[in-house]
Amino acid sequence: MTAAPPTGTSRPSRVVSVRGVLPEHRHPQEEITESFATSMVEGAVNRGVVDRFHRNACVETRHTVLPLEEYPRLEDFGQSNDVFIRTGVELGGRAVVDALKAVGLTPEDVDVIVSCTVTGLAVPSLEARVAQEIGLRPDVVRLPLVGLGCVAGAAGVARLHDLLRGRPDGVAVLMSVELCSLTLQRDDVSVANLVASGLFGDGAAAVVAVGPDHPLAQATDATQPEVLASRSRMYPDSERTMGWDVGAGGLKIVLDSSVPDLVRQYVGDDVAGFLSDHGLTSDDVEWYVAHPGGPKVLEALQDALQVDRHALGMTWDSLRRIGNLSSSSVLHVLADTLADRPPRPGSYGLMLAMGPGFCSELVLLRAPEAAA
Repeated sequence: MTAAPPTGTSRPSRVVSVRGVLPEHRHPQEEITESFATSMVEGAVNRGVVDRFHRNACVETRHTVLPLEEYPRLEDFGQSNDVFIRTGVELGGRAVVDALKAVGLTPEDVDVIVSCTVTGLAVPSLEARVAQEIGLRPDVVRLPLVGLGCVAGAAGVARLHDLLRGRPDGVAVLMSVELCSLTLQRDDVSVANLVASGLFGDGAAAVVAVGPDHPLAQATDATQPEVLASRSRMYPDSERTMGWDVGAGGLKIVLDSSVPDLVRQYVGDDVAGFLSDHGLTSDDVEWYVAHPGGPKVLEALQDALQVDRHALGMTWDSLRRIGNLSSSSVLHVLADTLADRPPRPGSYGLMLAMGPGFCSELVLLRAPEAAA
């Protein structure tokens, strides 16, 4: 018998499927470092500095949407954005279809689709273009989230839960597409651009969630967690901590070194307060789904949560294998967790990510109880 939800939660929605997809071009970090140093910022910065930043990212391999030799041929933001739209629609559509097929659903079953991206611009937005490609219904409700950056994967899951409260028998999909390689600036030798060049990769992901009255919500599979509640938080005087400066050359990254300090300052108390409002403490959380913001951010998060590296092991592993995929990353971590480290039935999990604002999003999850 399923336990009653904790204090203050609404009827749970259910994540029934999560799928991550990656572009076909996979490179060792050393190969990306060589390409960036010789074709993007050649002679503008000391090679040893580039090597150090890339080595410190703790990334072994990354995927890119184009072969490395094609990036120097992108002459301006317009060309890069054309690639973003063309390949983003393909990757995003594939993620959505794969996630739906995994639970016996089709695009026509989808009532709501939320999309998130921060690495390109598209009007009509990506989910509208994907709708035409894969056959979503003409009356599907669309909600594009633009500008949330790395936090959008967790925020997107939270918004699915919010939307399904008004459609308890519905099917809602989150589609995340992030092609970070297309945003690297060849004339920018700032520390932020050098860090980004060693940290971020390309990928997409999709989440399928259903309302509490949908037949799929009755499953007792521990790899289909319930979404119980969420909390959004913005922090004061932090607008320039993370984001983009938009100019003629495209999207120039803003990434301040104070991010780990902000995580240590705020996130621990935010998590404790969020859990307390639902009658829980950190001792009740058995598994974490955290965004891989980078080594220093993950170390700060471990300090804030008062957990060891193993607790964020799936996140560290994702960072090593594919880098930081902005909003798609936490969804890849969720997919990996459910597949490779399935939670104990009845256990609580916490999804969390940070992003531009500067802000965070917390999502309380629970693996359903096994049937009696």
